[in-house]
Amino acid sequence: MFLYKELYNKMNVEARFKLRVKMIEDYNQGKTISQISREYGVSRNTLRKWIKRYKEKGEEGLKELSRKPHNSPKRTPKEIQEKILEIRRRTNWGRKRIALKLKLNEWTVRNVLRQNGIRKKRKERKGFFPAFWSWEIEEPFSHAQVDTKDILDKATLGTELYQKFSLLKLPRYQWTFCESISRFRFLSYSYRLNQENGFLFVGLVMMWLRCWGIDKEVFWQEDWGEEFGGNNPYKLKLLNERWYKIYGAVLGKAPKGRKGYQGRVERSHKTDDEEFYIPLIPTFKNCSHFLKEAQKWQIYYNTKRPHFGYGMNNLTPLEKLKSLGLTHLNENFANFPVIILDYYAPDYCHLMAGNDVLTQYN
Repeated sequence: MFLYKELYNKMNVEARFKLRVKMIEDYNQGKTISQISREYGVSRNTLRKWIKRYKEKGEEGLKELSRKPHNSPKRTPKEIQEKILEIRRRTNWGRKRIALKLKLNEWTVRNVLRQNGIRKKRKERKGFFPAFWSWEIEEPFSHAQVDTKDILDKATLGTELYQKFSLLKLPRYQWTFCESISRFRFLSYSYRLNQENGFLFVGLVMMWLRCWGIDKEVFWQEDWGEEFGGNNPYKLKLLNERWYKIYGAVLGKAPKGRKGYQGRVERSHKTDDEEFYIPLIPTFKNCSHFLKEAQKWQIYYNTKRPHFGYGMNNLTPLEKLKSLGLTHLNENFANFPVIILDYYAPDYCHLMAGNDVLTQYN
């Protein structure tokens, strides 16, 4: 059956006209209205309407009529429209200023300008390296989702665990590097969210990868937090040249408001809460003990814990990497040193670039 209703909106004006002509031809050849209605999937009332118009005006009656209303009582008078357009051409003012000048509603001015094809040009958002979806990535360690996690979330931990974590004066922020295909992760911690700690985290992860023979360029997809450089394109370009490129890394940004681009690292943070922080915070004795447990958690997550996400097939991250050809990696690869970045970042940044470079970023 030809479904008239389903295809009607997909047709252009000419195609609709030809379809009506065909229905009228079938009618003139002796088919009944019911038969044509069933064949074309059109209602009988609609078909009667076109038959009536055909009898009155011939094929001309099968053309679509204008839907423009005969009267527009609220339409802005032509002389007012001309004044609006004349002021716009002469001054390039916006709608608010024109409305104030002519004592009109600003939305009236906006509508007149739009009807005449005059619109405010939107500023193009300056992109900073294109973002990628995880499922687009084909080579392991060519792309990573990087993010920070505020561990002290009372809604997640509850009051008791929140207070215990605070009293022990444990580092509040978790830094996470999550390889996009395998979900393999490296962790660090800090008391403060700043760019010094971020630079050290980049250096540590990239040196670890290079030590294990992973020499390809790594795209670090991060959010727009100040610890990752904020949103100034010039500053981001400078950071990329001075702190990422030297290791063969690229600083990238996930689109604002598009959390799916960082979905895998965000999901891993939920796992941290459910399987590490909530069960183990009551057992932590001090900061040293906390770091030891975090080190064990990183190893377990990467080498023992099966994953059920897209493309993982119940494999651990390490098993997934091996299935992708990185067979030289073993469990020691998951033993990336989990440290508190604040203790080492100032010396590292001073060694790499000097304090004068960092002053403008902090």
